[in-house]
Amino acid sequence: MDSLEWVRRRTAKLGHLLYKRRLTELESFSLEGERFGDTLHCICSAGHTQLKRNQVQCSNHSETHKLVLFPDGKLSEHWTRDPAVRSTTRLVKELENQDIVQIACGNYHSMALSRGGVIFTWGKNTHGQLGLGSQTPFSSQPQVVKTLQGIPLAQIAAGGSHSITVSLSGAVYSWGKNEFGQLGLGDTNDRDCPTYVGALEHWKTVFLSCGADHTAVLSKEGLVCTFGAGGAGQLGHNSTRNELTPRVVAELWGARVSQVACGRQYTLVYVPSLEKVYFFGSDEGHLGDKRKTNQLIPLPVNAPVSTGKCCQGEKKSEKVLELTAEGNPTIVLHKKRKNLNGIATLQDEMNVWLSDPSLQHRETIKTNIRLIFSSEACINGSFLQKRDKHFKTSKEVSGVDMSQVQDFYKKISKMPEVLQEVLKQIEKLLPSLSSSPISPENFRVYLILPFLLQGEDDSSYRSLRLLAQAIMKLQPKDQQTLECLWSSLETSFFKQLVILYQRVSQKILSQFLKEIICCQRNPFDLEPPETAILQTLQILYQVNSRTGFRVQENNFHVPQVKVFVQYYCLFSAQNMSQWQLTKYPFIFDMKDKTNIHNVECTALSIHCVMVGTSWTAEQKCWLFPVRRQYLLQDIWTCLNNASTQQFKKILKVLFVGEEGVDHGGLAQELFSVAARTLCHPDTGAFRRVGSGLAWFPSQASSSKKNFFQIGTLCGMALYNRRMAPFPFPTALYKKLLGLAPTLEDLEELSPGAGRNLQGILDEECDEIFGNLSMNFMIMEEGDSMVTVELKTHGANIPVTRHNRKEFVDLYMNYVFNESIRKPFEDFMQGFLRGCPARKWKMFLPVELQTVLQGCTKFDWHLLEKNVNYIQYGKLDQTIRNFWTVFHKLPEEKKKLFLAFLSGSDRIPGYGQENFTFHIEDPQEANPDEVCIKANTCSLILFLPRYSTKRILKKELLYAIEHNESFGLA
Repeated sequence: MDSLEWVRRRTAKLGHLLYKRRLTELESFSLEGERFGDTLHCICSAGHTQLKRNQVQCSNHSETHKLVLFPDGKLSEHWTRDPAVRSTTRLVKELENQDIVQIACGNYHSMALSRGGVIFTWGKNTHGQLGLGSQTPFSSQPQVVKTLQGIPLAQIAAGGSHSITVSLSGAVYSWGKNEFGQLGLGDTNDRDCPTYVGALEHWKTVFLSCGADHTAVLSKEGLVCTFGAGGAGQLGHNSTRNELTPRVVAELWGARVSQVACGRQYTLVYVPSLEKVYFFGSDEGHLGDKRKTNQLIPLPVNAPVSTGKCCQGEKKSEKVLELTAEGNPTIVLHKKRKNLNGIATLQDEMNVWLSDPSLQHRETIKTNIRLIFSSEACINGSFLQKRDKHFKTSKEVSGVDMSQVQDFYKKISKMPEVLQEVLKQIEKLLPSLSSSPISPENFRVYLILPFLLQGEDDSSYRSLRLLAQAIMKLQPKDQQTLECLWSSLETSFFKQLVILYQRVSQKILSQFLKEIICCQRNPFDLEPPETAILQTLQILYQVNSRTGFRVQENNFHVPQVKVFVQYYCLFSAQNMSQWQLTKYPFIFDMKDKTNIHNVECTALSIHCVMVGTSWTAEQKCWLFPVRRQYLLQDIWTCLNNASTQQFKKILKVLFVGEEGVDHGGLAQELFSVAARTLCHPDTGAFRRVGSGLAWFPSQASSSKKNFFQIGTLCGMALYNRRMAPFPFPTALYKKLLGLAPTLEDLEELSPGAGRNLQGILDEECDEIFGNLSMNFMIMEEGDSMVTVELKTHGANIPVTRHNRKEFVDLYMNYVFNESIRKPFEDFMQGFLRGCPARKWKMFLPVELQTVLQGCTKFDWHLLEKNVNYIQYGKLDQTIRNFWTVFHKLPEEKKKLFLAFLSGSDRIPGYGQENFTFHIEDPQEANPDEVCIKANTCSLILFLPRYSTKRILKKELLYAIEHNESFGLA
């Protein structure tokens, strides 16, 4: 018999005797049933799991502290001062009801991971190795590590006094003793709670092993990183220096390691392509290999190694390596690293559920459903993207394959029992969702669950409300992470998410309305679950806005609010401030917002007076006399002399020397003429840029009051529900609403500058930047050419590929903010003065622009379709002549007709489909001798029955070309 065979048999016999002794100590424990495989992954590391004869065992390096997990789920703990002395045994009864799948132990602490994704720790906590905080120096009973709640863990490991875990997507967390940097966090401070090892981000960690004071991690690509104590060379970096952050073992680069295991002061790795085990560190002679005391780099092990077959209980035997030494346990390394027993996920169970939902498996399926869907961690570990994409999980990448989620829902939708059990468990889970997640992996549950709650049943609606409440409990920074993940969803999934929450919003508001009608609810009080849904939909709306409105606005509208608007308008116009629904403007369409704005303005203009013994409401009016030839001068005089209270009154314009009482038409004419006059180059109030739009002068003197007055005039137009057709860009309305203009807004205002800046952002060639010779300085034309530095010493800072985004941002900030700060502040102050109502802030920038400037796109045939006739029939000859003449007019003449009819050449913001006017026969005795007239307030065109088309055309052209002389009431 050769020496190798003798050593192998001697070691096997020793192992058998030790095993028999342990069975004697634990003879009361049941060993029936099968749970795990028979073979050992790697047993030389502290806290590493040994699988032997259907039991799982782990120990510290000196074998003075052991955990044994039996097939029936019982877990025992063993303590001894000397391995040769019989140990003290304790059954860990606290975990009897937990399905434990992994165990690990250090010198004085223990760890256990349940199939439901919960990690338990107990023992000494002198260095924080239990992860329970610093308030617990010792725990005799297993405690849940709450910080890791919801993270789908793949493995746990323990060092002497430190602990470490890795998630299914490779995120590593460490805590405990850190004297030598064994936590990999870049310092030597102990941690009493799990801390993310940022240096291993996207490292694709799949396996961990701990020595007494050092740690080794293995990546999916077979790379090995080590960190911590290096005094014995156990880190493999050809040095005895400690490493505070993970460092790749350079000598193993390209070797594709499949196994790694740490001893107290040494590390072993296995390279399957070479069929060799490599060693570095100091084994204190345990491996029987004659070598230096401290081996600083990985070298092949020369100790007896045998190749054989084991795994008797498996269908197919697997070739393994056995590394043995006299008086020491056998070290077994698989040629291919086997997966550890882990937490339950749908990847493991889904095929069984869907392929064999027979009666005999029904209870098993229900049990697994309860396990997975009652666990945040199990859900977060399911539906992972394939091809290693989930290893890139971050604040921007969820790692979830949403198509898998959708496919799973479609399949279980056809299995009512399975679906109902899933919904039941989800509803139970939701109140306990983590409110302080520490990992992006925690957020997967917020993406997955809504797509399992697509049904229109009460259970799905209740769960979506609970999920919304959980989202609202997240800290602001965590809500931002969720928003980033929502932003990254494919448009189809994001739209579906919006529709889900919009549908729930409809449900809760319908119920709310029923309760109001039945006098069961205060019409102004929404409950927290109701506001949570609306707030969630609001966040989705904000995400949609930031990502370029991928989903159309109407997907956020809730039709039920129209009834609320009508109700509030009828019964509570004076209590506008109590309308909680107006905090969520995205649920209203533009017509609803316009109605709310109009109601508020009307309510502000009304005051109550005592008439006899009762109170009556009376609308206050502001008589506003102006002369046409001195229009601006008279406007400024009236505004300068007005008190703050005047602006709450409804404007009544009087053109001095002309007939008529203002019912809206004369006020509209005032704003239209004033806007045209102020934008004329001779007035000089605004500067016209390349787009033809009006913008504030960049070098306006702070002493000028023009912009305060113009802002007041625009505010008055909004308050009086009239248009002020200044050709302002969308950027102005964004600024009024407190939103930041974008590069698209710059391109609207100044197309050339916008395109150039976009070109700078898109450019990929570094040489271009050198040829441009650009720096952080611009030349601006005003009364004179001015040089402006966008930042301190900007003239000396060239624009490069690396700082171009900063240059673009500073350029836009200068154009939209810095250069016009004083004029805009004056304009804004005047605007708020002119419009004391505040519900206009519900409008989107484009909607506010439309309300103030009107619609400039016309459908003249729709205009004809919407006309009402008085004393006329639609087929009367005069009517047919009128439309024949009108449709042949050039576009500008048609706009003049609008101005003649309504006081403005724009369609009001509520849209042309809602714009109607009347054509009335004035019933004159001699119609050919009478002019065409219009009532701008009532939108009535008085059209005499002209005898010929030629006379009609002549009179129509005269009227529209002299429209400002024809205003009647």
